[in-house]
Amino acid sequence: MLTLDKIYHAAFVLRDVARRTDLIEAQRLSHHGEQLYLKTENLQVTGSFKVRGAYYKISQLSPEERAKGVIACSAGNHAQGVALAATRMGIRSIVCMPDGAPIMKVENTKNLGAEVCLVPGTYDDAHDRAVSLQAESGMTFIHPYDDELVIAGQGTIGLEILDQLPDLDAVIVPIGGGGLIAGIAFTIKSLRPEVKVYGVQAAGAPSMYLSVRDHCYQTLESAATFADGIQVKTPGELTYQLCEKYVDEVVTVSEDEIAAAILALMEDQKLVAEGAGAVPVAAALFGKLPLAGKKAVCVVSGGNIDVNILSRVITRGLIMSGRKANLTIALEDKPGQLTRVSSIVAACGGNVVSVQYDGSDPNMPISSCFLKLGMETRDAAQIEQIRAELAKAGFQLVSERT
Repeated sequence: MLTLDKIYHAAFVLRDVARRTDLIEAQRLSHHGEQLYLKTENLQVTGSFKVRGAYYKISQLSPEERAKGVIACSAGNHAQGVALAATRMGIRSIVCMPDGAPIMKVENTKNLGAEVCLVPGTYDDAHDRAVSLQAESGMTFIHPYDDELVIAGQGTIGLEILDQLPDLDAVIVPIGGGGLIAGIAFTIKSLRPEVKVYGVQAAGAPSMYLSVRDHCYQTLESAATFADGIQVKTPGELTYQLCEKYVDEVVTVSEDEIAAAILALMEDQKLVAEGAGAVPVAAALFGKLPLAGKKAVCVVSGGNIDVNILSRVITRGLIMSGRKANLTIALEDKPGQLTRVSSIVAACGGNVVSVQYDGSDPNMPISSCFLKLGMETRDAAQIEQIRAELAKAGFQLVSERT
């Protein structure tokens, strides 16, 4: 059984391994009357909270189990935690990872001393391969979330939060398989039952959200989100039971909302978060939870974002927050039109960054064209102001953005 004693013991074991990450106030992210704080697990030694549970679990293995080695499955963060822990303890480790895992996470896992086995498909396919290898080899399987010792390791975050902000009202936690929120919720509800614990999932991978909503453990047919750390089709059975008992509410956020949260963390807090780490901030930014007047902690669970998608994420975040917009205008092809349009945009405070002229559409008169503008803007209200002023000047807007 999961107990507070195990979580306190985990904190003792981890004292020289896992960083006691900072809890920082984020005033610039507080838009709905709440007082928001960030628990910066993205600054953990492996860039993610996962080292806590992995290290504690492996530290409790018997000499016989250590001699046979350990095996794990992971989308990347648990992999690095297992690799670091096993290497420090002189134990052989094999990690099965989906072949679509970010290259950075794969390479970091190898650099930390693990043997990496790339498996075609999703995390769940990597899990099945790891289970198969474990049966063949006799190695100990280190589950990324559905294990009470792993959960106890993650629960040490709850102890730190309570120590760093004793008068908090709520904590917001990402959910993939559920190990992080299970550990934090158990710890906080055991010590401070009045504190609310909220979970957040990506809308494209809502396994725990649906399970808690329907009070029925279930598996998704598919899971699709760029937040690879929480792209899980099947939540843990133990973590589901703990969520049912200790978590107050689970909500979901869209891909665009996650991208906007990543951008906000970069711009306003100078923090890099991966998609999974940004979902609590997305829930707060977009008013998904009743936080007005509350002191709330967002657990930024990891910062290992794939740099290959970072520019796309930033672009989506800019669009979602009204910082970037594309307008298509149908107009008569004659001199001076572009000057008139750009003058209106400039007068509203916008900045034109790209112009595309298209006179090839067969559905338009030969003397007409489409003018496509890319703009930098302040917010959604400024975009609407520009649209209104263009319409007022007689221009026909075809679409707002792409």
